[in-house]
Amino acid sequence: MAIVKQFRGLRPQSEFASEVASPPYDVLSAIEAREIVKNKPNSFLRVNKAELEFDDSVSSYSEKVYQRGKENLQNFWKNGLLVRDENPCFYLYRLTMNGKSQTGLATLTSVAEYDNGKIKKHEHTRPEKVNDRANHILHLGAQVGPVFSTFHENAEVNAIFSKISSTQAETDFIADDGVRHEFWVIDGETQIQEIEDAFAKIPALYIADGHHRSQAASEVCQRLTAKNPNCKSDAIHNYFLNVLFSEHELDILPYNRVVRDLNGHSLDGILEQAKIDFTIEKVDSAINPENSHSFGIYCENQWFLLKSKDDSFDKNDPVGSIDAAILGANFIEPILGISDPKTDKRINFVGGIRGTAELEKLIDSGEYKIAFSLFATTISQLLNVADAGEVMPPKSTWFEPKLRSGMIVNLLEN
Repeated sequence: MAIVKQFRGLRPQSEFASEVASPPYDVLSAIEAREIVKNKPNSFLRVNKAELEFDDSVSSYSEKVYQRGKENLQNFWKNGLLVRDENPCFYLYRLTMNGKSQTGLATLTSVAEYDNGKIKKHEHTRPEKVNDRANHILHLGAQVGPVFSTFHENAEVNAIFSKISSTQAETDFIADDGVRHEFWVIDGETQIQEIEDAFAKIPALYIADGHHRSQAASEVCQRLTAKNPNCKSDAIHNYFLNVLFSEHELDILPYNRVVRDLNGHSLDGILEQAKIDFTIEKVDSAINPENSHSFGIYCENQWFLLKSKDDSFDKNDPVGSIDAAILGANFIEPILGISDPKTDKRINFVGGIRGTAELEKLIDSGEYKIAFSLFATTISQLLNVADAGEVMPPKSTWFEPKLRSGMIVNLLEN
């Protein structure tokens, strides 16, 4: 079963929602965040990325940064930008981009279910990032960045969501990037019970985006339980903020690659080596691969289409058959000499939302020498990896649209 728990959300008053709601903290640099806050001084980035209020000599992991985030959250609440619901509620959150909508339940999910593997993950986490988010939660006394999760298609849940979203939303605005955000408050006892009953029949949840936030919630639970071993099992820190979407509503975009050098090879030399595992065709225009196991290469003002040979990877390997893994194992590591893309500074990653024009720009600038465009990982591949207890290749999923931070906050007090 999937435990979902209603809570007293702290959220923007409807008239301030477009002003407060912000991109997630981890998709922006401090410089980019400062630019946003210049035009939107009440942006939730002041809470979720408070280092923007300091110069670059101050670490984003500094206690003064966490403290400033706490002060800003309290000021937003005190000044009436945020209000807290009197009674525990569920919330429905719909995002619409390019005419396609996805509707999710904003709720609390169980740390125990996460720790026991009923909320499944597909990424390793980095201790310093987990510690950062755990410290952020503890200093603020709040979970301010929701995890983004999915579940297998369920007709009962779909019907509930459809009925609620047919009514007028509490909050409705279009953000600067053109994404529409709608938000409903679910406070009726009957609807709350229907939602709890429906999710109790769902065997597992899957983290799509937010592995560090999930692990940080587990870390916070451990720390607070150690301080108070006799705390009740329903204590709020035993749960974490999550938004749950049906698998068929989610879109994964490609996560493309750029590399700073050719590892001492010429372009012709690289392509000759690649012929072992790929067929190669020179093309006249930018390549957005239309099928899995196909890749675009842009180098020296030229585009090439690569297709993996059938015997170059294991089709039955849930991880090894993902395009990011194939490209890494058969090209980026053996030819370009990059064995650990998570730490090697020669490689960088470009979200598919930026398109192939961004790849051309980066290569033509001279900052990078070669770019790779990929076919998007599918939701089915992600779920298969999670079910197998395996880990996705680094930087293999880019979800759009992104949840806005500040739309809902979970305070660590009942």
